[in-house]
Amino acid sequence: MRFLNEYLPEDRDPAHSWSVVLVVLFLAVAAILVNTEIDTTSPVTKKLCMHPPNATRILLPDGRHLAYQEQGVPADRARYTMIAPHSFLSSRLAGIPGIKTSLLQEFGVRLITYDLPGFGESDPHPSRNLESSAIDMLHLSYAVGVTDKFWVVGYSSGSMHAWAALRYIPDRLAGAYMVAPIVNPYEPSMTKEERRRIWEKWTVRKKLMYFLAQRFPRILPSFYRRSFLSGNLAQVDEWLSLSLGKRDSALIEERIFQEFWQRDVEESVRQGSVRPFVEEAVLQVSSWGFSLGDLKLQKKLQKKGIIFWFKSLYSRAEEDLTGFLGPIHIWQGMNDRVAPPAMSDFVQRVLPAAMVHKLLYEGHFTYFYFCDECHRQILSTLFGNPEGPLASEVVQLPREEYVEKLEEVTLTS
Repeated sequence: MRFLNEYLPEDRDPAHSWSVVLVVLFLAVAAILVNTEIDTTSPVTKKLCMHPPNATRILLPDGRHLAYQEQGVPADRARYTMIAPHSFLSSRLAGIPGIKTSLLQEFGVRLITYDLPGFGESDPHPSRNLESSAIDMLHLSYAVGVTDKFWVVGYSSGSMHAWAALRYIPDRLAGAYMVAPIVNPYEPSMTKEERRRIWEKWTVRKKLMYFLAQRFPRILPSFYRRSFLSGNLAQVDEWLSLSLGKRDSALIEERIFQEFWQRDVEESVRQGSVRPFVEEAVLQVSSWGFSLGDLKLQKKLQKKGIIFWFKSLYSRAEEDLTGFLGPIHIWQGMNDRVAPPAMSDFVQRVLPAAMVHKLLYEGHFTYFYFCDECHRQILSTLFGNPEGPLASEVVQLPREEYVEKLEEVTLTS
């Protein structure tokens, strides 16, 4: 292309001039492409907004407040009670997304969801761990009048708190219902193959976030402040869609999901503090204080000595068992790239009694969010045929009082 040199001024070196032209041309084309992309994909910057506080709160023994909400049938007519801790970047508003009140009433279910410490309208915990999380759930159950055993619901990273409840308050639980549950990806009892199958499903960025949470958690606040704590919902959408399959990607584009997701995220970051999110991230990859194998029903190790031998003669058979006695149901999408199927495979290996329902075409969201048929299938699996709420108690008056009331009505009429 030397013939183009004749169009240059005489005092210009062709080697220098054409390199400058090419650089400018490259920058111009790049700018055009970026502007086109912005115009077509995100014409308006969506901002998170804060809503007036409206949660019901209880006072915990240590002086903190815990925010919660209820759905379904009232306490005195509940045939079953479910308590659901939420996942990362979520709140009490999530619960079982899109579940219909009519379906809960049909099965007689009372659903209670609450904000984890530092999320939504719940006060932060000065030094929380998974045991304190289970104790918070225990206090909540008593405060809202759950006198019988309840079911714990765990979705995604919220299942971490459900596992803790199975470990620390098993006597209060009737069973566990989990969808796409996570486990600690650094769990020592995992085999190399199990760990490889989990990590290979994640993007480089997700692997980096797990690595930072385990080794350099002090770096996490800067990432969180630039994404979901920035107030720009577009950053949240980008952060969410990093590792989703086709069906999940299609679902999160639907308006009903977008509106629900935005409101839930807004409530999650209400306090504007990065601390609870760092705590959640670190809890996922730290030692939980127990392994999932501890939940397996097994005999207690017998202590040696004449005193323990005498005690064993008078102890009941149940007292010689450890682990969780109730049912554990897990629904796992086989196209889930957030909580890979290998995690549930690991759970099934260490907890053979857990019932894992494998969903061939489902992802991370599609079986849990806004799926009426899925919600009905889950409740039917847990509780059988719907029997409705319990009948209201009819107060029987003594005969004398009944006669007096009848005479009063007669005289009045």
